[in-house]
Amino acid sequence: MTIYSDAVNDALERLDDLGYERGPEPEGFVAHGTMCAETLATLGYTDSIPGYVDGYRRGLAHHDRPEPRFALAPEDWRESLGDFTRLGDWEVFFARELAEAPWRTVLVRWWPRLVPGLVAGTTHGLIRTAHAVRSLAATPQPTRAQLTEFTRGLAFWAARWTRLPGRVRFEGDKTLAEAMAALPRDELRDSRFRGGRGRTDDTSALETYAGYHEALRALRPQHTQWLISEMTAEFSGVYLAHPEALPVPPIHGITAPAAARLVLPHLPEELHGPTVAALWQVQTLFLLDLTNGRNSEDTALTDADASGAPGPAELAARAVEHGDDHVIKVAEACLREHTLRPDPRYAAAAQAAQERIPPYEPTLGRTMYLEIEQRGARYLELSRAKYGRSAPYDRFLSED
Repeated sequence: MTIYSDAVNDALERLDDLGYERGPEPEGFVAHGTMCAETLATLGYTDSIPGYVDGYRRGLAHHDRPEPRFALAPEDWRESLGDFTRLGDWEVFFARELAEAPWRTVLVRWWPRLVPGLVAGTTHGLIRTAHAVRSLAATPQPTRAQLTEFTRGLAFWAARWTRLPGRVRFEGDKTLAEAMAALPRDELRDSRFRGGRGRTDDTSALETYAGYHEALRALRPQHTQWLISEMTAEFSGVYLAHPEALPVPPIHGITAPAAARLVLPHLPEELHGPTVAALWQVQTLFLLDLTNGRNSEDTALTDADASGAPGPAELAARAVEHGDDHVIKVAEACLREHTLRPDPRYAAAAQAAQERIPPYEPTLGRTMYLEIEQRGARYLELSRAKYGRSAPYDRFLSED
């Protein structure tokens, strides 16, 4: 075992009894504890993980762990996609899959089945699975805790599986930046989308939205790894250009493709194209649902250059000190993406998240809701369904 593996496994064992979501029921917010602990280990802050877990457990109460209802049969799994009442059954199902095959075999078998519903839980099914895959790939002999976490990532993804309308075809002539610029950004009216909550969600407003289906056909064929870099860099610019938007939701336009990149080396190449296609469809939804106009997206690269963002070590240290799950995770994703293809928008976006998302404080929940109300009713329903804060919650870095 390594320092990384020891720290991750200790966190997984201490968080094992917690449910998949937390906060007000029945909607709840996605539980981030295991994902963030693995991110801290990746950043090299293993000594901070015990304190982080202590604070996380003192935060919003988690929902009960789901109980299995009745067994999922291998031949009828499609009927249960997107059915959150079957979450316990999905967990048992994937545990059985892993008992019969190596984790990479299970991943390759289920990836093409789950990717069409990639927006599940605002992409947290994908993201949790990717964190688990990074953990498994770093360990010659995976532990039961690591395999269980992989099981739960897949189970959450399957239970919140949400298909978006339309189909992406790489038959256009536009770069990603050009396709984003061409997308009309008028307000997505009558949207009842609630963050990818499965079969109870409603994505029908996209069907008739001007420009949506055109955007899905706008991209020219590009190499997968290059296109993921384009996605993370351009959406870092989107995040930087929209301080008026809620600070958390657009982050997933960065972290989802960055998470997918972690998994691609473990997948056959024929699954890479469908993956980036699903990511572009989700990014298109985020642009329509979370922004209203382009604001300063055209100057985001220049603005990022002038932002005075700190270097990688300081940016990571500030994120860990800040303490918010999304701040930590987007900092790691941006630093990793910048290493692959340097772009000043990464550091600027990570810094902006640190400035826009308040650190944990006892009164944070009420403060955030007041801020949301001031920003307008358009975002209120979505925020109450998905994006509450995890306070009260002590700052953990001051204690070892």
